[in-house]
Parts: sequence; C-alpha cells; structure tokens
Amino acid sequence: MAWDDRLLISGFCDEICTDKRLETQLSVCAALGMEYVTLRFLDVGAGIQNVLQLSDDQAASVKKSLDGYGLKVSSIGSPIGKVKLLDIEDGTNNCYRQPQEYLDSDVRRACELANSFDCKLVRGFSFYHPAGADPKPHVAEAVDRLKPIVELCDRHGLTFGLEVEANLIGQNGEILADIFRQVSHPALALIFDGANLITQGYKTDEVFAQWQLMKPGIGWIHVKDYLPESKSANSVSGQYVDEERLNRYVPVGHGASGYARIFQDVAKSMPEFRARLESRGLPGLFVDLEPHVLGGGQFGGYSGASGFGNSLRSLCKLLDQSDGKYRLRG
Repeated sequence: MAWDDRLLISGFCDEICTDKRLETQLSVCAALGMEYVTLRFLDVGAGIQNVLQLSDDQAASVKKSLDGYGLKVSSIGSPIGKVKLLDIEDGTNNCYRQPQEYLDSDVRRACELANSFDCKLVRGFSFYHPAGADPKPHVAEAVDRLKPIVELCDRHGLTFGLEVEANLIGQNGEILADIFRQVSHPALALIFDGANLITQGYKTDEVFAQWQLMKPGIGWIHVKDYLPESKSANSVSGQYVDEERLNRYVPVGHGASGYARIFQDVAKSMPEFRARLESRGLPGLFVDLEPHVLGGGQFGGYSGASGFGNSLRSLCKLLDQSDGKYRLRG
C-alpha cells in the first residue's frame, strides 16, 4: 500500500446517530466524502454492540456494507486497557480482568477483527490505576501488562495505540512517552488527543508541550476540542475527572487545544512520521475525528449527523489554514 503524504481523515462514525445503525453511520460518512472510518459501537440488526462483540458472520456483513459505500477502516476503536490494573476497590465502576484471560479474549478478538477489516491499527488504553492516586508508581506494572498485548498485535501484523486520556495511567504525554520507551516495541504507538488534556486542566501551550513529548511515538491523531469554563480555571489539577459531566466539547479550532500549531508541526514532520509508520504497513498518518460536540463520556460520545459534518468542515478549514494537506474523496 503506497504511502500518501497527505493526512488521511477518518472518524468515529458511531457519533453520527444515537441508535448506532451501521447503515446510517456509513451513508453519512460517504456523503461527507470520507474514505476511512473507525468502528466502535454499531447495530447490525442485533442491538447496539461494541465492535469487539461482533461474530464472524456479523463482521463479514459489516465488511460487505463498508465495501458497498467505498469505505475502509482506519482503526478498531476498542476499549482495551480501560480496565483496572489492580483488583482492588477504589470507588469507581471500572472492572478488573485477569491478564491472560483478557489477552486470550478481548485482545485476540480485536486482532482478528482488524485483520478481517483489512486495517492495521487497534486503539487502546494504559489501564486504570486506583482513582485519586499518583499514576507514576504504576507505570512499571502497566508496561508489564502492555507488552504481551503489543506482541500479540504484532504477530497479527498490527500496531497497538495508546490514547492519552484522563484517569488512566497514561493520562499525559510525559507518562505515555515513558511507557513507550519502556515497552520499546515497534508495534506500540501513541495517540494524541488535545481535548483529553484540556479537560484535565492543561493550558494551550502546555498541550503543545505534551504533543512534543508524545511525538516520537505518534501513530495517529484523535481530533476533538474543548472549551474550558474560564482561563483562570485552566490549570493542571491532577484530580480525578468525571468524564460524564464534561459538556463543553466544540468543533476543532473553537476550543483551547491548539490544534492549529500542532498541525503546522505535523506538516513539517511528515518525513519523520513516514519513516516510522510506513514500515508498519500504514498508508499515511490518520487524523481521526471524535468530536463529542453533543456529549461525551468514558466509553464514547455523540455529535449527530450535523454536528459530525460541522466538525469535519471545521477540521478541513483548520488544516487549510495550517498548510496541512489532507485527503477526502472528490
């Protein structure tokens, strides 16, 4: 698959509709001129399911629908790693999974589905440490849990990405960069998300600093933006973030994440990204739209068809202003 120096725009298509009907998701994305989607929640006639719950027959049906709309899958939007690192009570509803059972079930299934959809990326997370505790003492154990996951993905020809997000061990660029160095495997990548830093209280210039820390491991980029309630409140707190109460998501460029500066840096750094990502079988650097403009939470978000389309237009406008080249269908 030939490398494209233009950014490849994808999106979490389940944000388009509340009922998660696959046909609605795909028809809207095709109408918007998108070429790639990320699969997360969908209804293929058996009720709403996470992508990891698809049977082989259901996955074959989804692939047929994707082909019919001329769409490809950029990544599997799995929740792998959004479980407790330790089997202890910490006041949250997060569950714990035994490492080997988790590897043999969820992780293996994510790999099988990625291969069935001809995509190379599996999105994941860095595990929950006890709520309210310092995440840094838990990095070494998280690394131990992540290594077999990354190795299994690699055996399937895939790359596993760790998304930066509140409340997880890898909640900022500094910790994720440390995890990336310690795992030290070409099948591990990092996923940047500016809004997931802003919601923790980072300032715009601090978000760019976190981007720079993550940059050597970047595999792809998530795009959503967030508008803090006030500048005075916008300082890193390090406290637990109630994700279900976050309600100030906005289209990219209208919040405080500073994506314009980040995309300018991306444009200058494409040779660096190509040198690393092309060897993983990727066709380019994916920019994955996950707007949340009508609401977001721990395991997903909602934008509606109009909100999703408006967010895509905002992304394209920002890329045009940032001299970023990108690819959509004509």
